[in-house]
Amino acid sequence: MPAPPECAGQRLDIFLVEHLPGLSRARAQQLIQEGKVTVNAAPAKASLRLRGGESIVILGRAQAPPLRAVAENIPLEIVLEDDDLVVVNKPAGMMVHAGAGASDDERNRGTLVNALLHRFGALSRLGGELRPGIVHRLDKNTSGLIVVAKSDEVHRRLAAQFSRREVKKTYTALVHGVLKQERGTISASISRDRVRRTRMTTRRAGGREAISHYSVRQKIDSPYGKFTLLEVRIDTGRTHQIRVHLASLGHPVVGDTLYGAPRELRSQAAATLALPRNFLHAQALQLKHPRSGEDLSLAAPLPPELEDFLQALKPGL
Repeated sequence: MPAPPECAGQRLDIFLVEHLPGLSRARAQQLIQEGKVTVNAAPAKASLRLRGGESIVILGRAQAPPLRAVAENIPLEIVLEDDDLVVVNKPAGMMVHAGAGASDDERNRGTLVNALLHRFGALSRLGGELRPGIVHRLDKNTSGLIVVAKSDEVHRRLAAQFSRREVKKTYTALVHGVLKQERGTISASISRDRVRRTRMTTRRAGGREAISHYSVRQKIDSPYGKFTLLEVRIDTGRTHQIRVHLASLGHPVVGDTLYGAPRELRSQAAATLALPRNFLHAQALQLKHPRSGEDLSLAAPLPPELEDFLQALKPGL
């Protein structure tokens, strides 16, 4: 494939990720290390900066061993379980599943999927070896409700509900600053940041549609600054959607250093306060049972560390 002029200055591995659908950066680097990528008919390094106009050829696939989730005895908070599905209140700090670049001795440990496999054994296989049962996801540092399918048929029915936007997902978020409007809708497409690949952005054209609705629950004027406690409902489920949408308004989620929140808060009296996770919690989930059609309305209260943080933020209020 030819490298277009606008790619001048871009790393080779990042170019491959952006032009080959489904290719992770880890896999791109592996392809290059295995000598399966040439630039102008010569082997190249992942760090090669393109000038534009080069001829880039992919000679094969990365020979990575197949990855699969492993069962681990990890405690789970089960909100609902029957023969078809499980709803779990996921804690912050737990990844839902391992990433494509994971290995058995790295990121493929301590995940929600591993805990589910130990607790329930077989789950839906539609998500693949790394994501059995997983119909939707939550970020690692976001807590709250997530629904898991036990069979392929249930997985298909649940996925169809999500696709038709029939599942109602509601979150609690604490953000920096005070929002001017009591409620509003953020409709801004989301795509991956060209430079920082761990970030998403609303500033690039051609991203995926994303819609978030927010309403103000409480405005907090504290010794550590001003904050707003929000209820957020999302129509779509894009990567980092709520976090990037709120940051695009200039109100990053507390604790979310990836999108501009400070690592610690400091009061005028020089006291400090820090939250080692994002103040974002999936508090409510409404859907129809995939077999009976019964309306399910589930809720999970704020975890203790978020309640404690709120109390520390506004002493005496």
